[in-house]
Amino acid sequence: MVTISLCMIVKNEEGILARCLDSIVDLVEEVVIVDTGSADRTREIAALYTSRIYDFAWTDDFSAARNYAFSKAGMDYIYSADADEVLSPENRERFRKMKESLLPEIEIVQMKYANQLRFATVYNYDEEYRPKLFKRKRDFVWEAPIHETIRLTPVVYDSDIVIDHMPGESHARRDLDNFHRHCSTGYYLPKRLHTMYARELFLAGEAEDFSRAMPFFITSAGDGSRGREEIAEACCVVARAARLAGDAILFFKYASKVIAEEACSEICCEMGHFYEDRQDLEEAAVWYYNAVYETSPILCIRSGDREGLEGLLRCYEGLGDQVQVQVYRTELLRLIAEGK
Repeated sequence: MVTISLCMIVKNEEGILARCLDSIVDLVEEVVIVDTGSADRTREIAALYTSRIYDFAWTDDFSAARNYAFSKAGMDYIYSADADEVLSPENRERFRKMKESLLPEIEIVQMKYANQLRFATVYNYDEEYRPKLFKRKRDFVWEAPIHETIRLTPVVYDSDIVIDHMPGESHARRDLDNFHRHCSTGYYLPKRLHTMYARELFLAGEAEDFSRAMPFFITSAGDGSRGREEIAEACCVVARAARLAGDAILFFKYASKVIAEEACSEICCEMGHFYEDRQDLEEAAVWYYNAVYETSPILCIRSGDREGLEGLLRCYEGLGDQVQVQVYRTELLRLIAEGK
Protein backbone atom coordinates (compact mmCIF):
# COMPACT_ATOMS: atom_id res chain seq x y z
CA MET A 1 0.00 0.00 0.00
CA VAL A 2 1.29 3.47 -0.89
CA THR A 3 2.12 6.12 1.69
CA ILE A 4 0.81 9.67 1.46
CA SER A 5 1.98 13.09 2.63
CA LEU A 6 -0.77 15.64 3.14
CA CYS A 7 0.57 19.07 2.13
CA MET A 8 -1.31 22.30 2.85
CA ILE A 9 -0.66 26.03 2.69
CA VAL A 10 -2.76 28.01 5.17
CA LYS A 11 -3.36 31.49 6.48
CA ASN A 12 -5.93 32.50 9.11
CA GLU A 13 -7.95 29.30 8.83
CA GLU A 14 -8.82 28.77 12.50
CA GLY A 15 -12.53 28.42 11.71
CA ILE A 16 -12.24 25.54 9.24
CA LEU A 17 -8.82 23.89 9.51
CA ALA A 18 -9.82 21.26 12.08
CA ARG A 19 -12.85 20.28 9.98
CA CYS A 20 -10.58 19.60 7.02
CA LEU A 21 -7.92 17.71 8.97
CA ASP A 22 -10.43 15.60 10.88
CA SER A 23 -11.74 14.29 7.56
CA ILE A 24 -8.35 13.19 6.18
CA VAL A 25 -5.63 12.96 8.85
CA ASP A 26 -6.05 9.24 9.62
CA LEU A 27 -5.82 8.38 5.91
CA VAL A 28 -2.30 9.78 5.46
CA GLU A 29 1.10 8.98 6.98
CA GLU A 30 2.37 12.55 7.20
CA VAL A 31 0.93 16.04 7.54
CA VAL A 32 2.93 19.05 6.28
CA ILE A 33 1.44 22.48 6.93
CA VAL A 34 2.99 25.66 5.58
CA ASP A 35 1.75 28.86 7.20
CA THR A 36 2.01 32.04 5.13
CA GLY A 37 1.42 34.52 7.94
CA SER A 38 -1.54 33.62 10.15
CA ALA A 39 -2.54 36.05 12.86
CA ASP A 40 -5.15 33.79 14.48
CA ARG A 41 -5.07 30.31 16.08
CA THR A 42 -4.27 28.47 12.85
CA ARG A 43 -0.81 27.30 13.96
CA GLU A 44 -2.14 26.26 17.38
CA ILE A 45 -4.83 24.13 15.75
CA ALA A 46 -2.38 22.68 13.23
CA ALA A 47 -0.07 21.64 16.08
CA LEU A 48 -2.79 19.31 17.36
CA TYR A 49 -2.34 17.24 14.19
CA THR A 50 1.33 17.55 13.28
CA SER A 51 4.69 18.90 14.40
CA ARG A 52 5.67 19.56 10.79
CA ILE A 53 4.62 23.20 10.57
CA TYR A 54 6.71 25.59 8.49
CA ASP A 55 6.70 29.33 7.87
CA PHE A 56 6.77 30.76 4.37
CA ALA A 57 6.96 34.50 3.72
CA TRP A 58 4.06 35.34 1.44
CA THR A 59 5.12 36.61 -1.99
CA ASP A 60 1.71 36.80 -3.76
CA ASP A 61 2.62 33.51 -5.42
CA PHE A 62 0.55 30.43 -4.54
CA SER A 63 2.76 28.20 -6.70
CA ALA A 64 5.88 29.17 -4.75
CA ALA A 65 4.15 28.33 -1.47
CA ARG A 66 2.87 24.98 -2.74
CA ASN A 67 6.27 24.07 -4.17
CA TYR A 68 7.81 24.77 -0.77
CA ALA A 69 5.20 22.58 0.94
CA PHE A 70 5.82 19.77 -1.56
CA SER A 71 9.56 20.01 -0.90
CA LYS A 72 8.93 18.99 2.72
CA ALA A 73 7.03 15.81 1.82
CA GLY A 74 8.66 12.42 2.25
CA MET A 75 6.04 9.78 1.35
CA ASP A 76 5.28 8.01 -1.94
CA TYR A 77 2.50 10.40 -2.91
CA ILE A 78 1.51 13.95 -2.01
CA TYR A 79 -2.11 14.89 -1.37
CA SER A 80 -2.63 18.62 -1.87
CA ALA A 81 -5.54 20.06 0.12
CA ASP A 82 -6.95 23.45 1.06
CA ALA A 83 -8.43 24.18 4.46
CA ASP A 84 -11.93 24.59 3.03
CA GLU A 85 -12.06 21.02 1.70
CA VAL A 86 -13.89 18.17 3.44
CA LEU A 87 -14.12 14.46 2.75
CA SER A 88 -17.51 12.96 3.66
CA PRO A 89 -17.65 9.50 5.33
CA GLU A 90 -18.53 7.95 1.96
CA ASN A 91 -15.60 9.61 0.23
CA ARG A 92 -13.23 8.81 3.08
CA GLU A 93 -13.98 5.14 2.37
CA ARG A 94 -13.38 5.70 -1.35
CA PHE A 95 -10.07 7.36 -0.51
CA ARG A 96 -9.04 4.43 1.70
CA LYS A 97 -9.86 1.88 -1.02
CA MET A 98 -8.06 3.95 -3.64
CA LYS A 99 -4.98 4.07 -1.42
CA GLU A 100 -5.01 0.30 -0.91
CA SER A 101 -5.30 -0.51 -4.62
CA LEU A 102 -3.37 2.32 -6.30
CA LEU A 103 -1.15 0.99 -9.07
CA PRO A 104 2.48 2.20 -8.88
CA GLU A 105 2.49 3.44 -12.48
CA ILE A 106 -0.21 6.03 -11.70
CA GLU A 107 1.41 9.43 -11.22
CA ILE A 108 -1.62 11.68 -10.71
CA VAL A 109 -5.02 10.90 -9.20
CA GLN A 110 -7.83 13.28 -10.03
CA MET A 111 -10.76 13.79 -7.69
CA LYS A 112 -14.03 15.63 -8.20
CA TYR A 113 -14.31 19.08 -6.66
CA ALA A 114 -17.93 19.68 -5.60
CA ASN A 115 -20.20 22.47 -4.32
CA GLN A 116 -18.78 25.04 -6.72
CA LEU A 117 -22.10 26.75 -7.48
CA ARG A 118 -23.37 26.74 -3.91
CA PHE A 119 -20.48 28.89 -2.72
CA ALA A 120 -20.26 31.20 -5.78
CA THR A 121 -16.74 30.24 -6.75
CA VAL A 122 -15.10 31.14 -10.06
CA TYR A 123 -16.40 27.98 -11.71
CA ASN A 124 -19.58 27.52 -13.74
CA TYR A 125 -20.18 23.89 -12.85
CA ASP A 126 -20.89 22.10 -9.62
CA GLU A 127 -18.31 19.35 -10.08
CA GLU A 128 -15.01 19.17 -11.94
CA TYR A 129 -12.04 16.85 -11.90
CA ARG A 130 -8.90 18.27 -10.34
CA PRO A 131 -5.46 16.70 -9.87
CA LYS A 132 -5.17 16.13 -6.12
CA LEU A 133 -2.76 13.24 -5.49
CA PHE A 134 0.73 13.35 -6.99
CA LYS A 135 3.52 10.81 -7.10
CA ARG A 136 6.41 12.45 -5.26
CA LYS A 137 9.19 10.91 -7.36
CA ARG A 138 8.39 10.34 -10.98
CA ASP A 139 9.81 7.27 -12.71
CA PHE A 140 10.85 7.96 -16.29
CA VAL A 141 9.94 5.15 -18.69
CA TRP A 142 11.17 4.48 -22.23
CA GLU A 143 8.40 3.72 -24.71
CA ALA A 144 8.07 2.22 -28.22
CA PRO A 145 10.06 -0.71 -29.61
CA ILE A 146 11.66 1.53 -32.25
CA HIS A 147 12.52 5.24 -32.21
CA GLU A 148 12.13 4.90 -28.48
CA THR A 149 11.44 7.97 -26.38
CA ILE A 150 10.84 8.90 -22.78
CA ARG A 151 7.19 9.04 -21.74
CA LEU A 152 6.56 12.64 -20.73
CA THR A 153 2.79 12.57 -20.35
CA PRO A 154 1.86 11.56 -16.77
CA VAL A 155 -0.32 8.55 -16.08
CA VAL A 156 -3.52 10.03 -14.70
CA TYR A 157 -6.34 8.19 -12.93
CA ASP A 158 -9.80 9.74 -12.58
CA SER A 159 -11.09 8.47 -9.24
CA ASP A 160 -14.66 8.45 -7.90
CA ILE A 161 -13.65 10.47 -4.82
CA VAL A 162 -15.63 13.67 -4.35
CA ILE A 163 -14.19 16.49 -2.25
CA ASP A 164 -16.71 18.89 -0.74
CA HIS A 165 -15.53 22.46 -1.22
CA MET A 166 -16.93 24.40 1.75
CA PRO A 167 -15.21 27.79 2.07
CA GLY A 168 -15.88 29.80 5.19
CA GLU A 169 -15.89 33.00 3.16
CA SER A 170 -15.53 34.19 -0.41
CA HIS A 171 -11.98 34.51 -1.72
CA ALA A 172 -13.07 36.80 -4.54
CA ARG A 173 -11.65 40.00 -3.00
CA ARG A 174 -8.27 38.36 -2.41
CA ASP A 175 -8.20 36.87 -5.90
CA LEU A 176 -9.25 40.04 -7.70
CA ASP A 177 -6.63 42.04 -5.82
CA ASN A 178 -3.98 39.48 -6.75
CA PHE A 179 -5.00 39.46 -10.41
CA HIS A 180 -4.85 43.26 -10.54
CA ARG A 181 -1.49 43.37 -8.78
CA HIS A 182 0.14 40.89 -11.14
CA CYS A 183 -1.39 42.39 -14.29
CA SER A 184 -0.22 45.84 -13.22
CA THR A 185 3.37 44.58 -13.22
CA GLY A 186 3.08 43.40 -16.80
CA TYR A 187 2.49 39.71 -16.08
CA TYR A 188 1.00 38.03 -19.16
CA LEU A 189 -1.95 35.93 -18.06
CA PRO A 190 -2.02 32.54 -19.79
CA LYS A 191 -5.36 31.45 -21.25
CA ARG A 192 -6.57 29.61 -18.13
CA LEU A 193 -5.90 32.57 -15.82
CA HIS A 194 -7.25 35.05 -18.38
CA THR A 195 -10.58 33.19 -18.27
CA MET A 196 -10.53 32.95 -14.48
CA TYR A 197 -9.89 36.69 -14.05
CA ALA A 198 -12.71 37.59 -16.43
CA ARG A 199 -15.03 35.05 -14.83
CA GLU A 200 -14.31 36.19 -11.30
CA LEU A 201 -15.04 39.77 -12.31
CA PHE A 202 -18.46 38.74 -13.66
CA LEU A 203 -19.23 36.59 -10.62
CA ALA A 204 -18.02 38.86 -7.84
CA GLY A 205 -16.54 42.06 -9.23
CA GLU A 206 -17.79 45.52 -8.31
CA ALA A 207 -17.63 48.68 -10.40
CA GLU A 208 -14.18 49.55 -9.05
CA ASP A 209 -12.83 46.09 -9.91
CA PHE A 210 -14.02 46.43 -13.51
CA SER A 211 -12.62 49.94 -13.74
CA ARG A 212 -9.12 48.95 -12.70
CA ALA A 213 -9.22 45.79 -14.84
CA MET A 214 -10.28 47.71 -17.95
CA PRO A 215 -6.78 48.73 -19.20
CA PHE A 216 -5.54 45.14 -19.05
CA PHE A 217 -8.55 43.76 -20.94
CA ILE A 218 -8.49 46.55 -23.55
CA THR A 219 -4.92 45.51 -24.28
CA SER A 220 -5.96 41.87 -24.28
CA ALA A 221 -8.84 42.52 -26.70
CA GLY A 222 -6.37 44.00 -29.17
CA ASP A 223 -3.72 41.32 -28.71
CA GLY A 224 -3.44 39.34 -31.93
CA SER A 225 -1.77 36.45 -30.12
CA ARG A 226 -4.93 35.83 -28.07
CA GLY A 227 -7.49 33.35 -29.31
CA ARG A 228 -11.12 34.15 -30.17
CA GLU A 229 -12.37 33.00 -26.76
CA GLU A 230 -9.93 35.22 -24.89
CA ILE A 231 -10.76 38.23 -27.06
CA ALA A 232 -14.48 37.68 -26.47
CA GLU A 233 -13.86 37.44 -22.72
CA ALA A 234 -11.85 40.66 -22.79
CA CYS A 235 -14.56 42.49 -24.77
CA CYS A 236 -17.21 41.35 -22.29
CA VAL A 237 -15.20 42.75 -19.40
CA VAL A 238 -14.54 46.06 -21.14
CA ALA A 239 -18.18 46.38 -22.20
CA ARG A 240 -19.40 45.93 -18.63
CA ALA A 241 -16.74 48.30 -17.28
CA ALA A 242 -17.77 50.92 -19.82
CA ARG A 243 -21.47 50.48 -19.05
CA LEU A 244 -20.85 50.86 -15.32
CA ALA A 245 -18.77 53.97 -16.04
CA GLY A 246 -21.51 55.45 -18.24
CA ASP A 247 -19.32 55.47 -21.37
CA ALA A 248 -21.82 54.53 -24.09
CA ILE A 249 -19.37 54.90 -27.00
CA LEU A 250 -16.81 52.54 -25.43
CA PHE A 251 -19.62 50.19 -24.39
CA PHE A 252 -20.98 49.77 -27.92
CA LYS A 253 -17.48 49.53 -29.40
CA TYR A 254 -16.68 46.40 -27.40
CA ALA A 255 -20.18 44.95 -27.21
CA SER A 256 -20.43 45.09 -31.01
CA LYS A 257 -17.12 43.22 -31.36
CA VAL A 258 -18.67 40.25 -29.56
CA ILE A 259 -22.01 40.45 -31.36
CA ALA A 260 -20.27 40.61 -34.75
CA GLU A 261 -18.45 37.34 -34.06
CA GLU A 262 -20.91 35.31 -32.01
CA ALA A 263 -23.12 36.86 -29.35
CA CYS A 264 -23.00 35.37 -25.86
CA SER A 265 -25.35 35.57 -22.89
CA GLU A 266 -23.07 37.96 -21.03
CA ILE A 267 -23.07 40.61 -23.75
CA CYS A 268 -26.83 40.21 -24.29
CA CYS A 269 -27.38 40.85 -20.58
CA GLU A 270 -25.13 43.90 -20.81
CA MET A 271 -27.26 45.20 -23.68
CA GLY A 272 -30.36 44.49 -21.61
CA HIS A 273 -28.99 46.43 -18.65
CA PHE A 274 -27.97 49.29 -20.95
CA TYR A 275 -31.48 49.76 -22.33
CA GLU A 276 -33.18 49.08 -19.01
CA ASP A 277 -31.11 51.84 -17.40
CA ARG A 278 -32.53 54.15 -20.07
CA GLN A 279 -36.11 52.93 -19.45
CA ASP A 280 -36.39 51.39 -22.91
CA LEU A 281 -37.95 48.25 -21.45
CA GLU A 282 -39.14 46.74 -24.73
CA GLU A 283 -35.64 46.81 -26.19
CA ALA A 284 -34.14 45.59 -22.91
CA ALA A 285 -36.54 42.63 -22.88
CA VAL A 286 -35.40 41.62 -26.37
CA TRP A 287 -31.79 41.40 -25.21
CA TYR A 288 -32.61 39.61 -21.95
CA TYR A 289 -34.62 37.08 -23.99
CA ASN A 290 -31.62 36.56 -26.27
CA ALA A 291 -29.41 36.05 -23.22
CA VAL A 292 -31.60 33.21 -21.93
CA TYR A 293 -32.96 31.54 -25.07
CA GLU A 294 -30.78 32.43 -28.08
CA THR A 295 -27.19 32.45 -26.82
CA SER A 296 -24.93 30.66 -24.36
CA PRO A 297 -22.69 32.01 -21.58
CA ILE A 298 -18.91 31.99 -21.86
CA LEU A 299 -18.02 33.27 -18.39
CA CYS A 300 -20.98 33.23 -16.03
CA ILE A 301 -23.79 30.69 -16.36
CA ARG A 302 -26.15 32.99 -14.44
CA SER A 303 -26.22 35.36 -17.40
CA GLY A 304 -27.79 32.56 -19.44
CA ASP A 305 -30.56 31.85 -17.00
CA ARG A 306 -31.18 33.67 -13.73
CA GLU A 307 -29.79 37.11 -14.62
CA GLY A 308 -31.63 37.16 -17.93
CA LEU A 309 -34.88 35.90 -16.42
CA GLU A 310 -34.73 38.47 -13.63
CA GLY A 311 -34.25 41.13 -16.30
CA LEU A 312 -37.25 39.86 -18.27
CA LEU A 313 -39.36 39.86 -15.12
CA ARG A 314 -38.41 43.47 -14.28
CA CYS A 315 -39.09 44.62 -17.85
CA TYR A 316 -42.54 43.05 -18.14
CA GLU A 317 -43.50 44.24 -14.66
CA GLY A 318 -42.56 47.74 -15.79
CA LEU A 319 -44.55 47.29 -19.01
CA GLY A 320 -47.54 45.97 -17.09
CA ASP A 321 -47.72 42.72 -19.05
CA GLN A 322 -48.93 40.33 -16.37
CA VAL A 323 -49.11 37.33 -18.72
CA GLN A 324 -45.40 37.54 -19.44
CA VAL A 325 -44.65 38.35 -15.81
CA GLN A 326 -46.25 35.08 -14.80
CA VAL A 327 -44.36 33.13 -17.46
CA TYR A 328 -40.96 34.36 -16.37
CA ARG A 329 -41.75 34.30 -12.66
CA THR A 330 -42.63 30.61 -12.99
CA GLU A 331 -39.40 29.93 -14.87
CA LEU A 332 -37.36 31.84 -12.31
CA LEU A 333 -38.96 30.01 -9.38
CA ARG A 334 -38.14 26.72 -11.08
CA LEU A 335 -34.50 27.70 -11.31
CA ILE A 336 -34.42 28.76 -7.67
CA ALA A 337 -36.00 25.45 -6.64
CA GLU A 338 -33.21 23.65 -8.54
CA GLY A 339 -30.64 25.61 -6.56
CA LYS A 340 -29.43 27.73 -9.48
